[in-house]
Amino acid sequence: MLFAIDIGNSNVVIGIFDNGNWNHMWRIPTTTQNNALVFYEYQLQNLLLENGIRPGQSDRAILSSVVPELTPDILTLFNRFLAREAILVHPKIYPDLSITLNRPDEIGTDLLANAVAAKELYQTDAIIVDFGTALTFTTVKHVGEIVAVSIAPGLKTAISSLFQKTAQLPEVPLELPKSILGKNTTQAIQSGVLMGYIGLVRHMIAEIRNEVGSHFKVIGTGGLSSVLHPLRADFDVINPNLTLEGLRIIYQKIVDPL
Repeated sequence: MLFAIDIGNSNVVIGIFDNGNWNHMWRIPTTTQNNALVFYEYQLQNLLLENGIRPGQSDRAILSSVVPELTPDILTLFNRFLAREAILVHPKIYPDLSITLNRPDEIGTDLLANAVAAKELYQTDAIIVDFGTALTFTTVKHVGEIVAVSIAPGLKTAISSLFQKTAQLPEVPLELPKSILGKNTTQAIQSGVLMGYIGLVRHMIAEIRNEVGSHFKVIGTGGLSSVLHPLRADFDVINPNLTLEGLRIIYQKIVDPL
């Protein structure tokens, strides 16, 4: 049994992989408050109890984090439950993947995990579009080379920014409107942001392909990958669990084959 933990800016995603399947998948809101360790310990204990999992049932865990201030707390928490220390992903952990960026140490380990999964699962030149707190485009060659990364604000980030920075605009649900012609404030924001992001994603994919080649496949992932459903035809693969798959592959190939 392997715990794969992806600490993102919006959620901490925990997956349990056992007997060839992802048997459990949980999302806990990300918090960096002073009582974060207590909060996550309480949440994890409840989830394990509700699902009949004993704390000592697994001795394997791998963790990716883009929230440095939360990383020590989550590592401490899982080390309490394991017979060995949890593995923390870093850019040099997977030697079969090269990063041809100016500053490879700055790449998010979630994007690293995505690239590993794309290489090992699909073995194709790919553009990975990850719909998270940030909307990211990671260009990866089939040989295992991260060529480039592009980053834009994520859907929820864009809408939350409007809500926080304006006096009269409400926070609205992430639901695609039936028409681009907004008839009220909620519809207007949904139209501008959600419909606008469809164009953004398509334009970015087209421009990246113009530079690297039209044969690059497009892989969609992330918790919000299902929101912009008109884009489904633009993706060759949609794998919401791509990051966790990458963490699993890194653990199995590098740390301790299951």
